[in-house]
Amino acid sequence: MEKIKSFFTGVKAEFGKIIWPTKDDIIKQTTAVVVASVICCILIAVLDYAFGFGMNKLTSIF
Repeated sequence: MEKIKSFFTGVKAEFGKIIWPTKDDIIKQTTAVVVASVICCILIAVLDYAFGFGMNKLTSIF
């Protein structure tokens, strides 16, 4: 029982050391992730279209 109490005491001490991000930091990081995701999505869509178009042209030749 003493080990369990010691564990939760340690957990409480570690939670006190956490530095939580500010609202502005969260907004900036979320915006960066969304923008990067949209850019990657657009890049993949363009490449998919280009490769599909190229393969259709290539297979229509033969």
